[in-house]
Amino acid sequence: MTQRDNYSNVKGVDIDPGKRADLYNAQTECVVNWTTRDGWPVGVMHRFVWHDDRFWVTCAPQRVRVRALRERPQSSVIVSSEGTWLGGDLTTTAKTLASVHDDQAIRDWFYPALARRQRKTPEDQAEFIRRLDTPGRVVIELTPVAWITYDGVRLESSLRGIPYNPCARKPSRNQTEPPDGRTMVEL
Repeated sequence: MTQRDNYSNVKGVDIDPGKRADLYNAQTECVVNWTTRDGWPVGVMHRFVWHDDRFWVTCAPQRVRVRALRERPQSSVIVSSEGTWLGGDLTTTAKTLASVHDDQAIRDWFYPALARRQRKTPEDQAEFIRRLDTPGRVVIELTPVAWITYDGVRLESSLRGIPYNPCARKPSRNQTEPPDGRTMVEL
C-alpha cells in the first residue's frame, strides 16, 4: 500500500468485494440519481435491495424519476456506511443503467425482499407489503456499469503507516445523540 501523509491521493483505497457485500447487507438506504430534461442532476433517498449484482428500488408511477429514468437510463446509486455497524467513511458510487419494471413477477419477489430489510416480524412485513402494493407501483432495477468506491479505513491505515485491517472501522462523525434539552421517542 502507498504510504501517504495527506488526503490528496486516494488511489488504491477502494472497497474490496467482501466489505462491499457487508455494506449492502448493513445499509438499507441509498441515493438514486438521474438527470432532468434540462440536464440537472437530481437524486432522492430510497430503501433498496441488492440482488443479482443490481440495486432494486420502488416508487409510485407518477414520480418524475420514473419518466426521467425511462427516457434517460443513465443514473447512479450512492451508498454510505454511516449509521451502520461498519462505522463511517465507506462509500460506493455506481454508475448505473436503469430499467423500470411494472410487471407483477418482479413485484412478487421484490416486495417481500424489501419488507424483510425494513421490518422485523412477519406481521410487520405483511403490513409493509400491504401498504406498498399500490396500483401501478413500479420497481426500478439499477445495473452497475462502473464503480467509484472509497474505504476510509484503508486510507487512514496508509496515513498512519499501519497494515490495513478489514475488520477495523472508523466511528461515525455524525451526531448520534440529540442535543441537550431535546428528547426523541421511538415509533
